Amino acid sequence: MTRWTASQVTEVAPDASSLAAARKLAVPGPWRETGCSDVLVWGRCQGSGKTPYQVSVDLVGPAYRCSCPSRKFPCKHALALLMLWSEGVIDESGQIADFADEWAAQRAERAARPARTAESTSDPAAQARRLEQRLARMDAGVEDFRLWLADLVRSGLAAARTQPYSYWDTAAARLVDAQLPALAERVREAGSQVHARREWSTYLLAEVGRWWTITCAWQARAALDDEGMADVRVAVGWAQSSEDVRDADVRPGPWTVLGAVRTDDGRLQQQRTWLAHDDGEVVAVLDFAGYGQALAVPQLSGARLDVDVSRYPGSAPRRALFRDPPTGAVPVTGLPGRTTLAGVHAAAAAGLARAPWRDLHPAPLAGVRLVREDGQWRVSDATGSLPVADASTVWTLLAVSGGEPVDVFGEVESGAFRPLAAWLDDGVLAL
Repeated sequence: MTRWTASQVTEVAPDASSLAAARKLAVPGPWRETGCSDVLVWGRCQGSGKTPYQVSVDLVGPAYRCSCPSRKFPCKHALALLMLWSEGVIDESGQIADFADEWAAQRAERAARPARTAESTSDPAAQARRLEQRLARMDAGVEDFRLWLADLVRSGLAAARTQPYSYWDTAAARLVDAQLPALAERVREAGSQVHARREWSTYLLAEVGRWWTITCAWQARAALDDEGMADVRVAVGWAQSSEDVRDADVRPGPWTVLGAVRTDDGRLQQQRTWLAHDDGEVVAVLDFAGYGQALAVPQLSGARLDVDVSRYPGSAPRRALFRDPPTGAVPVTGLPGRTTLAGVHAAAAAGLARAPWRDLHPAPLAGVRLVREDGQWRVSDATGSLPVADASTVWTLLAVSGGEPVDVFGEVESGAFRPLAAWLDDGVLAL
């Protein structure tokens, strides 16, 4: 296994505090019995207690195990071990530590077990009744929300901004009661954004338009095809079980990791990983974790994964999940599907034609420059420019590109570009 770079180790860190703590431990002093093979790195790290922590990293997964009580994955000890390994401090060893060998054997045994199949014992008639009741509740909720939207527009956006947060929260609670959680989350978010944004009126007008379009699509669902109905289900928050998806629409790999991003609103953590197939198809793998829970281990940007992906129904780019844990990660060079800003706009327009409420689009940009216009950083090429959403990534991009054109993968959201990974000649740098 090729040794990871420092940026690859940084990319798998769950948060900045874990990374900072790991740097303090990334010295030979607290470590003993370290070693590595072609797929494993292991070592014992002396903590505050008498017994050293047993740390193991499976580089293929990647997967992590540490005997410390931390609920973060990877923890600071696993990160520090990876830092030492990436710097060449840990030499290859032919004798694998017992604790690492035992863990690797357990992982191999679990992977070899046949998947359990769930047998449905539900009564079809009872299922039909529950579905009918849910649809009736959702229909009533959509109609009630349309009346609320009409009142909001009739009163004016300026009046809506003066409303207390309870105004938005009450509307969202009624949507939750009607089993429309995704719409409810949008309304709650708008209640915060109208006071936080400078361009609040533009934002709110666009959001109200999206909400109205979603309700129109829901009421016209009988005329939609399967793909369109799947998009509407996502928009209103009618979730589909991952078990139903896992064996329904499977596409074999290899898949290339374009980039990933993590978000945290204080209640729910989300990890979004963008993958590209060799024929250009792009999918997004979403992972979620509640307060106190750990997100799935992130995949390295620029890695080529030998994995089957199960795709959710809907229009492109589709949501997906890993059918089994990824294996055989191999670094690649060359951003797949690289295109111009005009090409990204065209793809986004095609997506909006199918789902007008969609506001997130993948953007594999080829040879863009960072420019400063009217006090704002933008990515630019011969076909146009876009403002950069995350200014904290600008200086890193400037440093690695030297002001020259560079391939960057990111997301376009609400008319701004969020850089996620810089694809350089000698590797991929997560931003």
